[in-house]
Amino acid sequence: MQYMLTLYSEEAGWNRLTETQQQQAVASYMAYTEALKNAGALVASNRLQPSSSATTVRITDGKSQVLDGPYSDSKEQIGGYFLIDVLDLDAALTWAARCPGAAHGIVEVRPIWCMGASSQASKNQLAKGEQLTTA
Repeated sequence: MQYMLTLYSEEAGWNRLTETQQQQAVASYMAYTEALKNAGALVASNRLQPSSSATTVRITDGKSQVLDGPYSDSKEQIGGYFLIDVLDLDAALTWAARCPGAAHGIVEVRPIWCMGASSQASKNQLAKGEQLTTA
């Protein structure tokens, strides 16, 4: 089953690190990504540009409004993600705990609802999702 590991952290935190600390952080993310690849769990991953580069679109009264900046103003921003394919939620949580981002921010784990799946597969995914939220 696929899970999105969404990484939240304070963007300004990176600039407060020394060059050595930044190099260590990059190395830890590279090692984590390599471990995901070696386990056959990595589907995709990317780092996002700063939230100041975001553009928000909203429909109000049937008209599109385009706003500069992120959707929400918060202390922590989405910095990137890992899309993984693992056996179950326990495996996804194990990978999330190993993510370097968990040490300086938050890693949200959310199952993917595959919209392109067959009708039966979608029903199975929904049933699994309901089990996860009620367990």
